[in-house]
Amino acid sequence: MWYADTRKEVLIAMKKSKRVIAVVLSLLLCFGFPYFGNYNAKAATVLYNNTEGGDGAYTYALWKDYGETSMTLNGNGKFECWWQNIGNALFREGVKFDCTKTYQQIGNISITYGVDYQPNGNSYLCVYGWTRNPLVEYYIVESWGSWRPPGATSKGTIYVDGGTYEVYETTRYNQPSIDGNTTFQQYWSVRTSKRTSGTISVTEHFKAWEQMGMRMGNLYEASLNIEGYQSSGWANVYSNTVTVGGNGGGNYNGGNNGGNYNGGNNGGNSNGNGSSAPGTNKGTVIECESMTKSGQYTGNISNPFNGVALYANNDAVSTNVNFSSGTHDITLRGASNGNNLAQVDLVIGNQTKGTFYFGDANTAEYTIKNVNTGTGNQTVKLVVTADDGNWDGYCDALIIGGSGVSTGSGSGSNNSGNSGNNGNNSGNNGGNNNNNSGNNGGYAVTKQCEDMTKSGQYTGNINNPFGGVALYANNDAVSYTQYFGSNTHDFVLRACSNGSNMARVDLVIDNQTKGTFYYGDQYPAEYTVKNVYTGTGNHTVKLVVTADDGTWDAYLDYLKIS
Repeated sequence: MWYADTRKEVLIAMKKSKRVIAVVLSLLLCFGFPYFGNYNAKAATVLYNNTEGGDGAYTYALWKDYGETSMTLNGNGKFECWWQNIGNALFREGVKFDCTKTYQQIGNISITYGVDYQPNGNSYLCVYGWTRNPLVEYYIVESWGSWRPPGATSKGTIYVDGGTYEVYETTRYNQPSIDGNTTFQQYWSVRTSKRTSGTISVTEHFKAWEQMGMRMGNLYEASLNIEGYQSSGWANVYSNTVTVGGNGGGNYNGGNNGGNYNGGNNGGNSNGNGSSAPGTNKGTVIECESMTKSGQYTGNISNPFNGVALYANNDAVSTNVNFSSGTHDITLRGASNGNNLAQVDLVIGNQTKGTFYFGDANTAEYTIKNVNTGTGNQTVKLVVTADDGNWDGYCDALIIGGSGVSTGSGSGSNNSGNSGNNGNNSGNNGGNNNNNSGNNGGYAVTKQCEDMTKSGQYTGNINNPFGGVALYANNDAVSYTQYFGSNTHDFVLRACSNGSNMARVDLVIDNQTKGTFYYGDQYPAEYTVKNVYTGTGNHTVKLVVTADDGTWDAYLDYLKIS
């Protein structure tokens, strides 16, 4: 206690008289206080009023509306702060961005921290930042003082970094922001149990929020923040390391059931580069970065996943696959680099078997059904042939469905031995109001689109290329009520365009858009939107057209939910 009381008295003394600072620092250095160690006897910078700037690799900011504050910068992201008689005050150090990139484009963000946190009244210890387009102020709250924020109704829970967080969305009307006084949204993840040290997988919270319909814009900032509101207190941030880039860890789970999405035993596939598909029993996964690269620009990437980028025509990756049976569903997990349609051809034995389409920067799975692969050793290639300079194709993994598949030289056992519970597909999803009873594993629900409720001016049934529904114009839609026994699911829509122009169908749950399905040609295919946060209970699921430009129609066959 002597140490803590002395530190508080020192901070008060520094605030009252700048002439005392040099003497106090000298005494502290003589005693070897750890938060001044390794600072080469250089006097720390002490701030009292609103200011921001650079502190080595980090940026700092002190903001208050009124009251008494001090912030001591100790280097390498570390700082101390003190406040009393305030309205609202924020003390933070972290990394600023230029609002030109989304979090997906920036790469994984995590913060490892340790804080001696002593609030007296209303205060938060949190990750803090902003986005633009839309303007959002966000909080990931690790600990708090006398009141747990934000005093709103929770949108659900997520599980990140070994803890459970409740998620909230609130609105601020005509309040201070990075763009002046205006109205904006606040996003919150608030831990259900306090902690004052650990690692925060910031990007996993961003992903979870977007799955809940809370759209993130271009990132402005990610900082460790101490905030006080009509209170007093002090804190010593003795550790604060911000890591940017790569894929990171900390997989989130949309619910209170712990673990990560790909839990369980995937069985014993030992076929060279192949493994069983995580979270499924669908077949063999071949990581694209392990394939043979060709073309002028093909190269590895680490964002939005560890994979390969195909930048121009004839950029390709390929591998040898041994097929003991002749027909398989083949899925590519990938993304475009932006909002233009990326097209990646599937070529087997020099024959083009179909095309994978990705309409935006969100990672998705596109499945070509019933591909005639032939038997024996075959060269499987993913290649770009339709590049127009407006997009790049990002390839994560190729998934070959069914048994009787081996990779590499074709030796070794095959996928018929893939046993075990593959995590995300286990559990009972419950019954629903449409006689879609849940079951264990695989896809618990398959709903024919022609059996859904139709709305919009032109929506109607079709019988070619399948028995289904056509959406011809904006606001054409089909919907139904689905019961969910757990919070997070994969959604698969089998559909196609009426021609060679890209068709887009939005997935909306209870008036929140959760993702978009894309189809680039008239051949029926399955497009998967992964890890959608649904919440539990009965919810309205809608498939709707909102981006029609008069050049395409969307043909819908069925919707599957894992």
